[in-house]
Amino acid sequence: MSGEDSNRSDDERRVALVTGATRGIGAAIARRLASDGHRVIGTATSTQGAAQISAALAGMGEGMVMRVEDEASVADAYREIEDRYEMPLVIVNNAGVTRDNLLLRMKAEDWQTVVQTNLSSLYLVIKPALRHMMKARWGRIINLSSVVARMGNPGQSNYVASKAGIEGFTRSLAQEIASRGITVNAVAPGFIETDMTAQLEESQVQQMRERIPVGRLGSVEDIAHAVSFLASDGAGYVTGETLQINGGLYMG
Repeated sequence: MSGEDSNRSDDERRVALVTGATRGIGAAIARRLASDGHRVIGTATSTQGAAQISAALAGMGEGMVMRVEDEASVADAYREIEDRYEMPLVIVNNAGVTRDNLLLRMKAEDWQTVVQTNLSSLYLVIKPALRHMMKARWGRIINLSSVVARMGNPGQSNYVASKAGIEGFTRSLAQEIASRGITVNAVAPGFIETDMTAQLEESQVQQMRERIPVGRLGSVEDIAHAVSFLASDGAGYVTGETLQINGGLYMG
C-alpha cells in the first residue's frame, strides 16, 4: 500500500471510481488503487460484469453497473455510490470501445459510438463529482488516452480522434480547477499485453516488439503503477499532463 491512503481508517478511505474495470487495464487499475487503500468502485456494462469486479476486489470495493455513454445510467450509479459511501475523490476514466474501419467504409453509428463512449463520457462521469471535489479541495481525475492520439493510426480515425480529444479536454479542465487542489491528467498506454494481444499470431506480436525500443510489450501493471502515482497525494504538483507509457515507441 502507498503512504497516507493505506493508513486511513475504513471510514476515511477515499472513494475511487474506475470505469471499465472488468478486465485488462481497468481491472489492474482497480486492484492497484484498492491495494493503495482506496475504496474502489469499478464499473461494468452488465450485472454479471459488476459481480465479477466485486469478486476480484474481495471486500476492498465493489462493482456497479454504469454505461458511461448514458446519462441516466451514470446518474443512477452515482446515486447508489452516494447513498452507500460518498462521492468519489478519485476518478479514472478507462472505459472505451473501438469500431475500426477506413473512414471511407465507416458507418456513422461506429463514429458516434466511439466518440460518445470514449470522449463524451468524460463530461457525463466527471461533472457530477466535481462539486464534492471542490468542497474537499482535493481530487484526482485520470483519463486514459492512447499512444495513437499522437501517432495516428490508419483505420482508427474515430478512436484516434476520441483519444486526442481526451488529451485536450484534460489540459483544459486542469486549468479550470487547479486552484481547488484538483489535478487532471491523462495516461497514454502504448502496446500493452491484454486479452486482445493474446489472440494475435506470434509473428504479429514480434513485429510490435521490434518497433518498441525497450523490446517488449507493456503490462497492465505498468499502467496501474502510473495511475497509482497520479492518484496519490504526492502527485499534487502534476496536472494537465499526458504521461506516455509506451516503452519508447513514441517520444514527444
